[in-house]
Amino acid sequence: MNLSDIRKQIDALDEQILKLLNSRADCVHEVGEFKRAEGLEIYAPEREEQVYRSLAERNTRIGGRLPETAVRAVYREIMSASLALEKDLRIAYLGPEATFTHQAARSKFGASVQYAPQVYIGDVFEAVTRGQADYGVVPVENSWEGAVNNTLDMFIDSDVQVCAQVLLRIEHHLLSRTPRENIVKVYSHPQAFAQTRNWMRRNLPGVECVEVSSTTRAAECAASEVGAAAVAGKLAGELLGLDVLESAIQDSADNTTRFLVIGMRPSPATGNDRTSLLFSVAHEPGALYRALEPFHVQGINIGKIESRPSRRKAWEYCFFLDVDGHATDPALERVLAELRQRCTQVKILGTFPLPTQPE
Repeated sequence: MNLSDIRKQIDALDEQILKLLNSRADCVHEVGEFKRAEGLEIYAPEREEQVYRSLAERNTRIGGRLPETAVRAVYREIMSASLALEKDLRIAYLGPEATFTHQAARSKFGASVQYAPQVYIGDVFEAVTRGQADYGVVPVENSWEGAVNNTLDMFIDSDVQVCAQVLLRIEHHLLSRTPRENIVKVYSHPQAFAQTRNWMRRNLPGVECVEVSSTTRAAECAASEVGAAAVAGKLAGELLGLDVLESAIQDSADNTTRFLVIGMRPSPATGNDRTSLLFSVAHEPGALYRALEPFHVQGINIGKIESRPSRRKAWEYCFFLDVDGHATDPALERVLAELRQRCTQVKILGTFPLPTQPE
């Protein structure tokens, strides 16, 4: 078989793929009609994860040449196009365009849905609550710098539900139109500076560091000033025509940020879930111990715990937990019943399928 024959074979396969994709789209349309008739959510994160896992298993079973990451990337766009056919899905995110939150949103929902950048984290919550967006994407935790407190604080009074999460590996680059030896000022978001602190100290000592609202804004500043650079993602640099002077300057090779997808309805159980919740306890000895004890008794693992001021009463705190299991699991239901007896406040923030690997 020569090169021309192979290319003809590829063309024939592409035609088959297009026919199958359109047949799949017809089925998706029928599903959308059924969901609308029943008042169901168009986007179902629990179904999405089931599809990804099933595809990975089938790909392994048939000895597929494509790695799992490639299969997921292809099907993410197929499912994104399907969502767009079912509904003009609108996703709010902490903007502007090309921020890491934007990249996380794209990695979850693909390129075919509508995106609505927001100035503040609170704006993302409000857009979802008011129905101006179907879902929102916000950062909640970085593996190097810890919790994003603004996001946690918004959950205290908001009615939104966590329905999915995204793990995104973060790479920061030094971007500029100026040669490195002529740089006198560097712009970036405070989190990006914190995640590149050691590299900056070693490689650009004495250079002025200016904090701005986002890494995209930093790239804009660097693009408009001679002698200025930005610490930002590669996408922001590409959009603004900046050169990559240094790549991957983050202090941790495993620098990963966790983002939450928020909506107005809880996700059903998949058998492989995590639940986020918060509780408050009385300001007295042993109160926190009594609140945590039921998790131990029921054998439920706590994957994360953070405390934040309750914003209702001085020296009163809310504790944010991520625990294994779905809120409707019998063991976790027993824990929640105990918590309501032992705490001054208990609130389920949402349940979502367990995390995927970083992109």
